Amino acid sequence: MDWDQVKGKWKQMKGSAKTRWGKLTDDDLDVIAGKRDQLIGRIQERYGIAKDEAQHQVDEWHRTQDAENEHHRERNLRSKAS
Repeated sequence: MDWDQVKGKWKQMKGSAKTRWGKLTDDDLDVIAGKRDQLIGRIQERYGIAKDEAQHQVDEWHRTQDAENEHHRERNLRSKAS
């Protein structure tokens, strides 16, 4: 999933981001609106970490989201084939 898709699905993904970075407020998540650079910046601010570390965390979270989405797609395909 690319970041354009993240923007389109942000309402569904906000919960996952909130779980991962509990210091982000609902207002932060609304401002972020699925934008990678905004997410990185807010994580830097809230957690007092370097940009490189925030980028690493965001990239890892994004990969996890991709893996979860792929798992759901495969499960749906199997259930439709049954």
